[in-house]
Amino acid sequence: MSRSIFTKTIISLALLGALAGCEGDKTYVTNVVEEVVEPEPDDTTPPAPVVYSEFKIGLLPDTQGGSDAEGQAHVAMHPMAEVLEHQAAAGVDMVIALGDLTDGGSELEFAEWRSVADSYSEQGIEFLPVMGNHETSYAYTHNWIENMKNFIPDDAMHMPGYEWVNYYVIRENVLIIGLAYYNLPIAFDWIKQVVLENEDQVEHIVVASHDGLIGAKYGQTREQIVDGTKDDGWVYDVQPKIRDFFASRDVIYVQGHEHQYQRSLISSQTALTTLPSSATPTGGNYKMNTYTQIMAGNASYKGYEFRFGERDLVQMIVSQKNATLSNGSTHYDVNSSLLTFNQDRVDYQSYFAEHTAKSNADDQAFEANWQIMDKFSRTTNRCETVVYPSSILANTRPVLVLSPEYISNDCFAEDGSYASLVGGENNTFNRTDTRTRDMGITPGFSRAETLNDLVRLAFQWLYQYHESWSPNLNSAARVIPDYDNDEMIIPETTIDLKEHVTLSWTPADNTASDILIISGTQNQTGTYQDDYGVVKDIQADTGLALSQTDGSEKQPVVLPSTATQSWNISSAVADSYAVRFTAPETTDAAIVTLASKGSEWAAIAPDECIVDAPWNESYLTQAPARDPSCSDVPLVGFDSAFGNRWWVVLNADAELALINK
Repeated sequence: MSRSIFTKTIISLALLGALAGCEGDKTYVTNVVEEVVEPEPDDTTPPAPVVYSEFKIGLLPDTQGGSDAEGQAHVAMHPMAEVLEHQAAAGVDMVIALGDLTDGGSELEFAEWRSVADSYSEQGIEFLPVMGNHETSYAYTHNWIENMKNFIPDDAMHMPGYEWVNYYVIRENVLIIGLAYYNLPIAFDWIKQVVLENEDQVEHIVVASHDGLIGAKYGQTREQIVDGTKDDGWVYDVQPKIRDFFASRDVIYVQGHEHQYQRSLISSQTALTTLPSSATPTGGNYKMNTYTQIMAGNASYKGYEFRFGERDLVQMIVSQKNATLSNGSTHYDVNSSLLTFNQDRVDYQSYFAEHTAKSNADDQAFEANWQIMDKFSRTTNRCETVVYPSSILANTRPVLVLSPEYISNDCFAEDGSYASLVGGENNTFNRTDTRTRDMGITPGFSRAETLNDLVRLAFQWLYQYHESWSPNLNSAARVIPDYDNDEMIIPETTIDLKEHVTLSWTPADNTASDILIISGTQNQTGTYQDDYGVVKDIQADTGLALSQTDGSEKQPVVLPSTATQSWNISSAVADSYAVRFTAPETTDAAIVTLASKGSEWAAIAPDECIVDAPWNESYLTQAPARDPSCSDVPLVGFDSAFGNRWWVVLNADAELALINK
């Protein structure tokens, strides 16, 4: 009972006592009694939704600088300064430093790192540093704590027994967990506890560490399971659980360590069982059983080649770029990536700049020419699919998963609108080579007791075993036992990248319907690079031997005329695809039209250019007749027989909604 009603009750009882046995005003007494039983406020009224401010995170890759002629290790101050300047200009609230801040963990290096970071910290940018292997090897733990405790946020909650190295903060509706090198399996139970304790107040989860389960050169699965020690289960026992938990919680996992950029999807099961997501009548939209892994690239004076390739059993790579300034590569890359969270939405952009700096000497300084190379936009209410490249041979199975078409099931908005991809083919894709690597065994020490045992582990944990019903798109011979030399060979191969296409919904905003966000169609332009980052021509150069499913090499590709073959995707053109947008039955189609968002919402086509017909896939190659004045207008249709359904052919990511005419 509230205090005000309690007070009223005491007064009312006193009045009733005073009137007892008298000819009091019965009406008055009745009114008093009614006041006594005044009901409590309705506690079932839902609280107003919490409105969160935008929160932007910058990713700072490895900044180790190598050693000078005297053997003194340094921080790569020129690349680091360029990254932080770029991120500050973009308005980041936090920078996650992804480990290997230093090369040797010396006081001089920490002083160099702080000399670059301090001014940005003083501007109000938070830093969330995680410990890399070059810190665990040389600076664990005294130097790390002494130098990083002033950067780690004061309100960080630390993992017991791992203070200052594993910790988390919550900013707006984003949970950010930082982990030291090799600490992901160790910290997994703590991570689960943290997520479960805070899930009611967060919509996004970012886990940041120096390394991860699945790598390009490294990766704990290869290092600690396939190539691991006998009876050593610290990664083996929890790896599938981590993948499953991260996928179920839609984690964005960010890491350094690899000195190259890569974005991929890691499946909680296998790639071949990762079906497109959709909606159910009772459960609504559901996403794929994957989580996003981002290798943030490079901010150092060294670059790594692409060694072991796509771990195609559980991994689908959607972006890959490296530069090594060796073996024909003419430069390094420096990378700067941004994650922007706004309510239920996350927008991501990753940039690169080429440079040839090798030291902190003044004559090695450079001004980064930043170019965007990767992006996505999505919300927590979404459906998604992986669109494979059209280089897949026609007789390849299983077609239900390995599809190069822009086709999806219906995806539902909160207002009853729903949309789906209804046509198009992925003919513009990127290609990359890997190098040959080998692995061996030490009897009595290795987990694998024999060479065949090592091959078994590779196919159980890393690579898709090739059969007609379970094809490996990267090679018909992904792993080969070399019995003469008692080694397992992972041959060099050529990999065609996939597209992660999402259909996301967000509430109406000056629109007559909820807003559909289509993302992932515009990230690849037909680039081709070798394992060291040397540019090749996908239209002229043949892929490496055994890289096709039939045992041959991948063939040159005839790209669409719109393909730019540029790493800069600012002018990228997507392959034409079609999307169908269905409004709720209550929508009056006469007063609304399909619109897209540029700087403002605008109708995609005027009424006189809208085709009155249901969608037909033939329209992708042979457009229906329209007035000549409509030649420069995107192809839009309205299905009047259905009554409230539009369709449109697009060649870019887009935001669509209905607006009033």
